[in-house]
Amino acid sequence: MLKIGIVSSPGGHLTEVRCFRSAYGQHRHFYALNDRISLAKDMLGRTYFLTHAERDWRQIVNFWEAFRVLNKERPDVLISTGASPIVPFAILGRLFFGTKIIFVETMTRVEAPSLTGRIMYFLAHRFYYQRQELRRFYPKGSYVGALI
Repeated sequence: MLKIGIVSSPGGHLTEVRCFRSAYGQHRHFYALNDRISLAKDMLGRTYFLTHAERDWRQIVNFWEAFRVLNKERPDVLISTGASPIVPFAILGRLFFGTKIIFVETMTRVEAPSLTGRIMYFLAHRFYYQRQELRRFYPKGSYVGALI
């Protein structure tokens, strides 16, 4: 049975990635979120809260937090639709833990990619986008249509 880490910011990204529960729900899984929120019952006891960083020095803290979570959980796969907390998890997961990375560009990106998507395009083992308009930005990615 796989162990899967779901890395997300709360709000729309979390709502979107939780729509994939049918794909990861039967596996052992945990969440890593970059802000404290009220959790759904199925997330209780399996969620890590990270420091909220917005392209600032706190990203360094996120790398340390990501390393601690990855070292403890040892996931086989990380899944994310964004935002920034997936970047340190993907870098460290690939370099030190052999973790496979799946990134789905959020469906809210219609005409241009997100900053996280542009970074994750090079870090993810599997990269998916939900809008055909993004094909020119992600030629090696896979178009999957709207997932929610």
